[in-house]
Amino acid sequence: MPIFDLPLEHPMSKKRRYALIALAFVILGAGGLWYLLRFHRERVTVHHFMEAVIAGNMQQAYQIWQPSPSYSFQDFLNDWGPNGYYGPVRSSRIEHSEAPKGGGSSVIIKLQVSPDQPFPADDSAVGENKVKEVELWVDVKDQSISFPPY
Repeated sequence: MPIFDLPLEHPMSKKRRYALIALAFVILGAGGLWYLLRFHRERVTVHHFMEAVIAGNMQQAYQIWQPSPSYSFQDFLNDWGPNGYYGPVRSSRIEHSEAPKGGGSSVIIKLQVSPDQPFPADDSAVGENKVKEVELWVDVKDQSISFPPY
């Protein structure tokens, strides 16, 4: 039987095939969108925290942090204040976010902080030694921020 003499496809099976292909694209698109936005809320929390630190509004930053009773405001200033370990912070950049290994109810946000404004370019060798990497944990339930437990 020659190839051109094959029976034609029925219209119903053609519609079904197009519907399944469209459904597959919708599912893939929704999955991709979920993957891109899965830690958006935690990234926004860290962004607001860093905006407060950069602006020098340490009381607001401390409130966003939602510290445990053992982490005093003075401890917070020793870490984030103008003369603190990470300070002075004048710019920051969130590198990436991920779920901790083994699960849990927190999200790890890795960011870089710099005493320079604006943030140094990647090819800038001058500001690179001043940039510090910070790993913060954001609790999914209450959006409190802390340092990693290790």
